[in-house]
Amino acid sequence: MADLKLQMMDVNGLRMRVAIQGAGPLVLLCHGFPELWCSWRAQLSALAAAGYRAAAPDMRGYGGTDAPADVAAYTQLHLVGDMVGLVRALGEAQAVIVGHDWGAPVAWNAALLRPDLFRAVVGMSVVFASPSRTDLLSALRQQGINDFYMQYFQAPGVAEAELERDVEASIRLIHFNGSGDGPDRVASRAPWRGLPRSPDRAGRPACVAECAGHRRVRRAVLKDGFSRWP
Repeated sequence: MADLKLQMMDVNGLRMRVAIQGAGPLVLLCHGFPELWCSWRAQLSALAAAGYRAAAPDMRGYGGTDAPADVAAYTQLHLVGDMVGLVRALGEAQAVIVGHDWGAPVAWNAALLRPDLFRAVVGMSVVFASPSRTDLLSALRQQGINDFYMQYFQAPGVAEAELERDVEASIRLIHFNGSGDGPDRVASRAPWRGLPRSPDRAGRPACVAECAGHRRVRRAVLKDGFSRWP
């Protein structure tokens, strides 16, 4: 089986870091927040062993991929355009696209907008939502929700200041609260809250304590800060 390779590629006006493994029909893997290509490390090797060419980019604004300063450069059209450009940069005509968390809407919309390129779609943890005349933030307010994490992220610098006070604890709590080991009250409104910010490693679940992906994300945030991530 071919070894995993990390490549820097020119994609849709960006320099994009992409992990590639295997040979065969192309499968694109779109990660969520706060993640990098390495969230797919197990799937990359499994897909390669099954006879596929698997590619997992650091999505726009994350890790080793360029992060445009303008927040208007992170629309679904931009993100879908990145995946279209990646298929072309890899010299392929079609791909299956898989998305998890914030990557799932990218996968859904890629298949919706470019069915000629994306022959199949897998959405993980986020179901397909048809276009609505009401934007998400307005819909949350109408439901009486005012503390969802996406709302908290709207004020520049506020979330960054809290999360960057202890990057290790913030990443650990986000991953733990979203894991199978997390509490039943998993707080999607603020997934880094609700647990003690303890440095005690003994209490961490194996998925966090031993996770190379967790360590890579932590190093990336320590280097660039949370404001570098959409």
